[in-house]
Amino acid sequence: MGRSADISRVTRETDIRIKLDLDGSGKAEIDTGIGFFDHMLNSFARHGFFDLNLMVKGDLEVDTHHTIEDTGIVLGSAIRQALGDKKSIKRYGSMILPMDETLVLCAIDLSGRPYLAYDVPLTAERVGDFETEMAKEFFYAVSYASEMNLHIRKLAGENNHHIIEGMFKAFAKALDEAALTDPRITGVLSAKGTL
Repeated sequence: MGRSADISRVTRETDIRIKLDLDGSGKAEIDTGIGFFDHMLNSFARHGFFDLNLMVKGDLEVDTHHTIEDTGIVLGSAIRQALGDKKSIKRYGSMILPMDETLVLCAIDLSGRPYLAYDVPLTAERVGDFETEMAKEFFYAVSYASEMNLHIRKLAGENNHHIIEGMFKAFAKALDEAALTDPRITGVLSAKGTL
């Protein structure tokens, strides 16, 4: 059995079902009701080689906040569940990803200690139907639900679409690296003996 998770989460604001396979091939079936967000999550799956099936029904008549934040919570929970006991994983992953004029850094430690360091100034209120301030809320939710240390920083860039897409792709590549197993690692990569 692969490193996978199947989670449902229902609140008064959202109804979310996710299936995630960390050892997939990048196949994705995604419907959050937010077109640009779907595009970003598809990029995440494809560039991380994760199989992702994600269906979200949220209170979009209010705004995108609950849908995006709760999707982050559920994706983070799925990542944590799929990693299991974290035996033999590399633990650390990083990527400096170029996208046209944009350059984004993402670094991850699957430490079991949640933290988000986010330095990504954006200049537009929206990209399509996606409220740009929700990018930080999404990654905050993912980092805490997955219990990862996550750093995201914009090194260069002007186009908000490119910057946000660069974040999702860099996150995918860094997570793929951190989640890879290494036969040299017996148990977990920690002096404490636990992650």
